[in-house]
Amino acid sequence: MKHFLKETDFKPHEVAEVFALARDLKQKRGQQMLSVLQLQTWALIFSKSSTRTRVSFEVGIHELGGNPLFLNKNDIQLGRGESVEDTAKVLSRFVHGLIVRTYDHAEVERLAAAGTIPVINALTDFLHPCQIYTDAFTLAERWAPKGGDLFASLKGRKIAFLGDTACNMANSWILGAALFGMKISLSGPKGFEPGPEIDALLKQEGFAKNYHFTTDPLEAAKDADVVYTDVWVSMGKEEETKQRIIQMSPYAVTGKVFAAAKPDAWFMHCLPAHPGEEVSQEVLDNPRAIIFDQAENRLHVQKAIMATLVRQSRA
Repeated sequence: MKHFLKETDFKPHEVAEVFALARDLKQKRGQQMLSVLQLQTWALIFSKSSTRTRVSFEVGIHELGGNPLFLNKNDIQLGRGESVEDTAKVLSRFVHGLIVRTYDHAEVERLAAAGTIPVINALTDFLHPCQIYTDAFTLAERWAPKGGDLFASLKGRKIAFLGDTACNMANSWILGAALFGMKISLSGPKGFEPGPEIDALLKQEGFAKNYHFTTDPLEAAKDADVVYTDVWVSMGKEEETKQRIIQMSPYAVTGKVFAAAKPDAWFMHCLPAHPGEEVSQEVLDNPRAIIFDQAENRLHVQKAIMATLVRQSRA
């Protein structure tokens, strides 16, 4: 059974196919319905609140001809004594796929291992692969020649990631950059360097350590094709808010930091953003801030991921 739990669950040629399908689905949205999920129900198990992830997946399942079934973790037995494995086995008898947004990455791995249906990681504390594929697709739309190879356009480009460089988005960009052939430089305070878990995953997937870490944000942003940041306080770390703001404040993406990147660099943020914290309002208002294109493309890329998993599972 094919799952999408981390960026490297698709090989490079498969990523290229996912991107090409996402472009086609985007161009033809409203003109035709791809019925790859016809007569299927896909369950969404969410332990974390969401706007973009929930809406994009529910709409995407519907537009692929299927039925979305939202399951808050507090409403099912998974959070009240039933094992992850038993939940996976039971749901495999009822639904055709699982989309999981949770804290512990091991939970999605256990659901995938015990069930008999495709599982998609819609975010864990370790990785956020749907967001990374969407971000890469959003950049490739701008860099690839019209009708050209979206995946190939990423190779050699540099991303600068600033702020909490030990978060799930930083981890996913490290792994994604290795897969896409991109360069990545990260900048954050000491103590927030990428952890041994992402280094171990890079090694497991056959990649050498591919990132540069610095405590100087201007050094990281220099010659970057895209500058990226995320919130400083992720869900589940609210008690650290005051301390994190103090530690992270030198790593805000300001106009000065953004100007250190290439003149045609793009600014990205997976949202929600907090103006005046991780990014200035000046940068958010810059025409090269493509944050809402990222948000829209979650729908198209996730539809392509689901369609690809179903087709591969049927093969």
